[in-house]
Amino acid sequence: MESQGQVSGGLDRRDALKTAGTALASATGMTAPSAAQGQEAGSLKSGERPIGQRLRGVQHFGLTVQNMERAFTFYTEVLGGTEVMRDGDFQGERIHNTLLTGPEIEARARGVNPRTMGIPDLRGGAQRLDVRFIQFDNVVIELLQYRDADQPMGGARAFAEPLDHMSPAFPRMMHICFHIRDDVDFNQFIADLEAESGRRGMTNVRANRIVTVANEAERRATPLEANSNGITEGKSDGWRLIYCTGSEGEQLEFVQALGPVKQTFDDALEARRKMVSAAR
Repeated sequence: MESQGQVSGGLDRRDALKTAGTALASATGMTAPSAAQGQEAGSLKSGERPIGQRLRGVQHFGLTVQNMERAFTFYTEVLGGTEVMRDGDFQGERIHNTLLTGPEIEARARGVNPRTMGIPDLRGGAQRLDVRFIQFDNVVIELLQYRDADQPMGGARAFAEPLDHMSPAFPRMMHICFHIRDDVDFNQFIADLEAESGRRGMTNVRANRIVTVANEAERRATPLEANSNGITEGKSDGWRLIYCTGSEGEQLEFVQALGPVKQTFDDALEARRKMVSAAR
């Protein structure tokens, strides 16, 4: 029987991980860990695996929304996700501290009322939190709504007003990226997405165009082929993408990965699986 520190053939687990990690770096172009990263790994308690080996991957992406029902309709009826579960009316000291300790410390440091920074009072119950989880083929999206206690679950009025500045260039900005199937006409998909969303009153679901436009009328008048950017050279050869806003004004991206770039991602995934398997 093999010892816990060895894999088949007598190869030490650390050697196996190093070998697999080299293959992954080669496939993805990543560099080896820095000396500082190695020191961090060496500072782990005896017997503990490195941080990354203790993860199972991404469980979900979370999105705080203004209108829960509108967002839920967009992600289920328009984009085709299925509900996993919903829960809500969360309040009290424990959940408040779990979610909001950091922002409250920042508010105190600035000498301002936390409410003026969009920090709800779950501790005292003046505000409540509701959540809904939506399953897609390979990831879960969580919708969160913070609301005043006198507002109903799933309502259209959130506690804090949405941010006006939504440029993806702002640090800390995030986006949700959806992978379009290989056999789908990307440009037609974007046209259909906007039409279906508009039919439901979600006129703010708008995709960018690859040509320069000065206003919404010009954006809408662009030809179908302006709906996506196909890259045909370099390491991203085969990548097709466009950015789009969702029903709550959130930043979305839609992509297809075909040809050479698809192979690059497939190779990286296979190398990752081998690395994880070798480290077990």
